[in-house]
Amino acid sequence: MPSVEFTLRWPDGTVQRCFSPSTVIGQTLVEGGVYPLRELVRRCRAGLERAGERVREQRGFACTAAAEQLEGIEARARDVLATHGEGMVRVERVRPDRPRIRHPAPEELAGHAGTVVIGGGQAGLAVSYYLRERGVPHVVLERDRLASSWRAARWDTFCLVTPNWQCRLPGYPYAGDDPEGFMVKDEIVSYVEGFASSSEPPLYEGVTVERVEEAQDGGFQVTSSRGELTAEQVILAVGGYHVPSVPRPAAALRPGITQLHSSSYRNPASLPDGAVLVVGSGQSGAQIAEDLHLAGRQVHLSVGSAPRVARFYRGRDCVAWLEDMGHYDMAIEDHPDGLSARREPNHYVTGRDGGHDLDLRAMARDGMHLHGRLLGIDASGLAFSDDLARNLDAADATAERIKDAIDRYISARGIEAPTEPRYAAVWEPAPGEEDRLALGQDEFSTVVWATGFRSDWSWVNVPAFDGSGYPTHHRGVTTVPGLYVLGLPWLHTWGSGRFAGIDRDALHVADRVAAYRTVEARAAA
Repeated sequence: MPSVEFTLRWPDGTVQRCFSPSTVIGQTLVEGGVYPLRELVRRCRAGLERAGERVREQRGFACTAAAEQLEGIEARARDVLATHGEGMVRVERVRPDRPRIRHPAPEELAGHAGTVVIGGGQAGLAVSYYLRERGVPHVVLERDRLASSWRAARWDTFCLVTPNWQCRLPGYPYAGDDPEGFMVKDEIVSYVEGFASSSEPPLYEGVTVERVEEAQDGGFQVTSSRGELTAEQVILAVGGYHVPSVPRPAAALRPGITQLHSSSYRNPASLPDGAVLVVGSGQSGAQIAEDLHLAGRQVHLSVGSAPRVARFYRGRDCVAWLEDMGHYDMAIEDHPDGLSARREPNHYVTGRDGGHDLDLRAMARDGMHLHGRLLGIDASGLAFSDDLARNLDAADATAERIKDAIDRYISARGIEAPTEPRYAAVWEPAPGEEDRLALGQDEFSTVVWATGFRSDWSWVNVPAFDGSGYPTHHRGVTTVPGLYVLGLPWLHTWGSGRFAGIDRDALHVADRVAAYRTVEARAAA
């Protein structure tokens, strides 16, 4: 059973390192959380008692470790209360034990690997499938575990926003009994694990690639935590979301407010009591805001420029209409916005509970507090732009334009489809009011920064990037011979980076790898 280490910093500045025999402690505490002392003790008691019960259920005997740890926390709390009073306790670290690795690497990696694939997510596994088909020698290096981002960087109720039938990894399409449904987190992990079991990639888990550079005699040198490899070709299958991005104003918030990035959010119960501010209304921000709202938490949402799309229209999921219309096959070069489309946020929608619209206006009508973009933070509080109405109108307009396109497609092909009324706004923001949120404890206790990620290619010491640090490539083939990227949003089409389009991208890159290898072999001969 996976255990968890967590660290508490008490109001007197002392640090206590703690242990839970079960990950269930994540239901009551969150890393970075700031809790009043008595609330912290209550949460630790609930989490550790639940952890002890989990051990009893699975192993058939009582867990003394959980009880002893709880006694230690309660004793420390009594001492601090006696000398410093109530105060606030910060949870500085919540780290599960390293899980069992199913694909261990040798103690030392050395020698020549032919082709090195970096990343053991769906992109790396998909290209490995096609490399094996083509007889290309290679290894796949994964820093953590197979499908690690699905396991560790998603909240508990996370699910896909695209229907299950769009999950079509090479030779491994979705085979469940709910093709129109939306896989939840554990099902996604099982799907990727099942694909890996069926394709048997040459995968090594727990190997961190520290540097990629061109070798003096040609090819590449790959330096990892397990040693150095040389390779004729390297595929960077690590996507483009590397480092959580938190805006600079975050530093101005007072220490008593809990702050976490959306990638660290797990569930409403683990956050400190009180209102929650979610900054950012892209897919993650809108879904997390709804998750908190449905749990009965008071929510403030800072709404940005992300567009939205209806879940269903005229009898079908909008994704199904867009698939038939060829939108997922549109190349980036054919997009009206050209390469700049790569910087556009995704449309917000959800697959939760069978799928539905994420209507921010309806949530505002039902008690959620909406604000414009966050402008800044000072001693008096948070200031928001007056663009809330414009942002909501623009998101609605995008959803309606997509419906217009679907209407035209249905009409042009004479398709029989039910009609339905168009969306009517159910809430409007009050005009002309200054939009501020005070910093008082009663206003909000937690901020979730749903502000995206930035790329970090600093470990790739190869001249294959433009002035903004983005890889220069066409369909994953970079400007440096033998170097490829895979899994990026809009690598080639709208489906790139998703289960819907990774097969096609992986096939194209694998073909280029095999062709390059053939050319190199002929040149050597």
